[in-house]
Amino acid sequence: MNSKQRAKLTFSHQEPDRVPIDYVANADIDSRLKKHFGLDNDDHEGLLQALNVDFRSITAPYAGPELHAQIPDRHIDMWGIHMRWAANESGGYWDFCDFPLKGADLETVENWKVPSPDDFDYSAVAKQCELYKNYFLIVGDPGTGDIINSTGMIFSMEETLINLMIDDDACLRWIDRKCEIQLEIIRRSLEIADGAIDMLFIGEDLGTQIAPIISPELFKKHIRPRHQKFVDLGKEYNLPVMIHSCGSSSWAFNDFIEMGINVVDTLQPEATNMSPKYLKENYGDKLAFHGSISTAGPVAYGSVQDTIDIARETLEIMMPGGGYAFAPTHALQDNSPTENVVAMYEAAIKYGKY
Repeated sequence: MNSKQRAKLTFSHQEPDRVPIDYVANADIDSRLKKHFGLDNDDHEGLLQALNVDFRSITAPYAGPELHAQIPDRHIDMWGIHMRWAANESGGYWDFCDFPLKGADLETVENWKVPSPDDFDYSAVAKQCELYKNYFLIVGDPGTGDIINSTGMIFSMEETLINLMIDDDACLRWIDRKCEIQLEIIRRSLEIADGAIDMLFIGEDLGTQIAPIISPELFKKHIRPRHQKFVDLGKEYNLPVMIHSCGSSSWAFNDFIEMGINVVDTLQPEATNMSPKYLKENYGDKLAFHGSISTAGPVAYGSVQDTIDIARETLEIMMPGGGYAFAPTHALQDNSPTENVVAMYEAAIKYGKY
């Protein structure tokens, strides 16, 4: 059974030969893992194979002009989002800053430079699909369709949450401009892939560690209708849809089911109503799961044996009847010992067999 077959069976709530495995990590741990396996630092595919990863991400790279000039001590992306490097004892992160659309009016938003769907290299999608044809292929990512987080990166999080509550025209127009462009990029990618892609991936962080980050009413008013367009696009191409949502987000799972979402990603087990047992018992017949191995738990702070134990326990709960892909909750963090991460993936192979 190859990776594509394995994951397809899993997400149709059937039991394959073993649980599918996925991987995402910050730069420092990624580099240390490559060193551990004797790989060159740019050999990402070699690392995925060493970890028995069944998923591959398909992306049309941006090939257009630079839209926003760089400034000292910042990285500015194609949307005009500003980032600065924040170093720490484990490595560092690109942290969002400056918030150039904070306080923006409608005219400013309308005139803000954004990428055109015409300026992406869709030929790369076809090449990637052929290269990774035996893997489970995903288009999109947690930033696709994401509203709260990505808007917070350019308006500030405080202003974004207020703007959603007061129906601010400028902020809502920014959200719609970005979503419209992303929808068209995904549509063109799916068209050129000609059936080779297996899943559409979108995202929205909907929970703190203990509760919803916004009210259910606000979710239904501003988030759900916009996400529905991405779900409908996936269904147009007969694809299952996976949504990434950090924190305590199971309060929205019934909405996800109604919308036609099939898989939920991240699944932070320490957050309220997000334990593997709670999710499997309450939603396992209607949703599949991708994640649940906490990047803030034993993988980061425990021993190798602690890591093996939590991986085995999660698999025992989540695997029966299919519907579970083994993956970290969000990216593996730089404070995770290399030996723990290696043990995590070895446990997936050892205890993930049906």
